[in-house]
Amino acid sequence: MKKYIMKIFFWISFLMMFNTNLFAQVKVVATLPWIGDIAKQIGKENVLVTTLVKTSQDPHYVEAKPSLIVAARKADIIMYNGLDLEIGYLPVIIESSKNPDIQPGKIGNFDCSKFITPIEKPSSVDRSMGDIHPLGNPHYHFSPNNVLNVARGMAEVFAKIDPVNESHYRKNYKDFYRKWQEKVAEWKTKNLAGKKFVAYHWLFSYLASEFDFQIICCIETKPGIPPSSGEIKKVIDTINMTKPNAMLVNVYTPKKPIEFIVEKTGIRTVLVPHDVGSLPGTEDWFSFMDRVILLLSEV
Repeated sequence: MKKYIMKIFFWISFLMMFNTNLFAQVKVVATLPWIGDIAKQIGKENVLVTTLVKTSQDPHYVEAKPSLIVAARKADIIMYNGLDLEIGYLPVIIESSKNPDIQPGKIGNFDCSKFITPIEKPSSVDRSMGDIHPLGNPHYHFSPNNVLNVARGMAEVFAKIDPVNESHYRKNYKDFYRKWQEKVAEWKTKNLAGKKFVAYHWLFSYLASEFDFQIICCIETKPGIPPSSGEIKKVIDTINMTKPNAMLVNVYTPKKPIEFIVEKTGIRTVLVPHDVGSLPGTEDWFSFMDRVILLLSEV
């Protein structure tokens, strides 16, 4: 009896060792919620995703807390927005993690922006311009075309890191692409072309480009620097002259300048999600975009 039990134990152990790759999950650390969501849609049960930035946070201002460093230390791959959006904290996290797999140049260091073409890249940069992004506008997750390219890149890198499950990742990308095609066709039917909006920050440039509407001005003329009274007056004058459809704000937009501009112009404000999960009903990237497009089409 004892020999029989030992024999069973041996074969169970052997099969578990043989199938280790089938059960091991790729440990993904994503900086932003939308990146974590796309990773889940492409990896599904084969990935374990940890997201560093909370849905309520301004992604420009994040602290490299010890808990974030610990998460990076355990990662097989770290996925980030790039275009210097995470410049204030991500280099510290990666270096402090002492994780050789996620250092720059390694396959486990995944810069999503390598799969997109940036817009609004300044010809020159100096400190008087505020927290300007010298590599271009980093808010490309509002662009269906760019997100599709990122999803394709994720499928490729997962297939390299976890070749046993390559077909799984490629199938998931094909499923994602089919849904993407259906959703883009639906979004294109919404009446956004020709509309005009005011925004606090340059969040919506990619969306405006792909859906043919205008951001006529931004209240925060210099990124990261609160608008002066003179700059707010210019925004008020522009609103009164051009009569835009609405002013677009998000959960971390400062309230005082918005309230003052509304008082002086009567412009309607629309609370728009800035990332996946930042407002109810935006639990994944598709529902996030559904909400954004719907909100803009209704004004």
